[in-house]
Amino acid sequence: METKEIVYPGDKIELNDLKPRNGLYESNSEYFSEYFGVIQRGDKFVDIAPFNSPYLPRVNDKIIGKIMDIGPTMWTVDINSPYYSLLHINDTPWHVNAGDLERYLNVGDFIYAKISQSNEIRESWVSMKEPGMKKLETGQIIAVKPPKVPRVIGKGGNMINLIKNETNTKIIVGQNGFIWIDGDIENVNMAINAIKIVEKEAHTIGLTDRMAEYFKKLKGEN
Repeated sequence: METKEIVYPGDKIELNDLKPRNGLYESNSEYFSEYFGVIQRGDKFVDIAPFNSPYLPRVNDKIIGKIMDIGPTMWTVDINSPYYSLLHINDTPWHVNAGDLERYLNVGDFIYAKISQSNEIRESWVSMKEPGMKKLETGQIIAVKPPKVPRVIGKGGNMINLIKNETNTKIIVGQNGFIWIDGDIENVNMAINAIKIVEKEAHTIGLTDRMAEYFKKLKGEN
């Protein structure tokens, strides 16, 4: 099983005409890795995906959050980060009156939302104003390590689309590592198992092809 290029903090990274993005720092016009992780090269950017790091919110990230507490005008939301986020009543698709928040979202409910604000001390706010943002009323929620999310999605969405199609499930992947899966229980379990394999083998090359073979074997096509 071939693995991707593993790097250590301080290792020099060759960009090869791509742009640096996450996990790199510049020194004397050269770029180096911030983390112990793997190099991910896309069409435009180079990222270093650390093997194990918490989710830190970035503006415009689409995330799945869990309602943890309710105040007079806002909800406290677990976004799978060391820091909770906040959802104000004005950032929902509903007309919510102060003190009446439980009618719309209660403790334990999950939402699909976007990071609308984040500051240098890791305070963040989420919004459900955009199309597609919603309360997740059915399905199951699982969690993967946030650095593995790009591999679960795959280049151009190829990995997650493969899993959706082969398991006949609906899936939303939050950039914070929470994943919503809905469908028949047997298919949901199949999708969960597949995602866990991808998470475990995220550092390897040829994973999408191996997952395609995995599904063929499950269906007795080999």
